[in-house]
Amino acid sequence: MIEIVPEEPYSDDDLNYSNDQSRTSLEQNDETSRPGIANSIDVSSYDTIYLGFPIWWNDVPKIILTFLDECDLSGKTLIPFCTSGGTDMSGCEKDLRNSYPQYQWKKGKRLIGHEDASQIQNWILD
Repeated sequence: MIEIVPEEPYSDDDLNYSNDQSRTSLEQNDETSRPGIANSIDVSSYDTIYLGFPIWWNDVPKIILTFLDECDLSGKTLIPFCTSGGTDMSGCEKDLRNSYPQYQWKKGKRLIGHEDASQIQNWILD
């Protein structure tokens, strides 16, 4: 497992979706926003990548797009998954496929926080 670490950590105020001027609100409303990643991410030894993220403002967090723009994922299979208590991920999947058609995408999964280890393992092995 490799964590995508933002160059500038997100504070609670940054994550306040009720505030139109919060950092993440501004990022999510700017299609060109690509927050920096602090850590080096080498996925060269992997054929399949499970790409996990929380849904922010009904969308993929912009830092995930930074990762997709900066990493060479040629020949890799990408399987997105998200955490969300209510928002379906079909829109995120569609946007990822449309924005990055050069990658091989498989159907993703939304996790709501009630899954046990066996359910997740069954999904991964399926």
